[in-house]
Amino acid sequence: MPTHQFTMEMTCEGCANAAKRVLAKLASERGVEVTAETDVSTQTVTVTSELPAADLLAALQKTGKTISQKS
Repeated sequence: MPTHQFTMEMTCEGCANAAKRVLAKLASERGVEVTAETDVSTQTVTVTSELPAADLLAALQKTGKTISQKS
């Protein structure tokens, strides 16, 4: 499965958990597997999923945090 990395403004584990929640909701709605790992110290979200990066980015933007896809 493809892996996508995003840079997301996270100041605590609460922010990291928000990212995981929106991605879990997206996975549930689409009926696909989405695995997310967060690292608050590097402000990185690593997502493994068959979904396009644009869909994952749109879901992560729902957290209200500043986010961008790493190149």
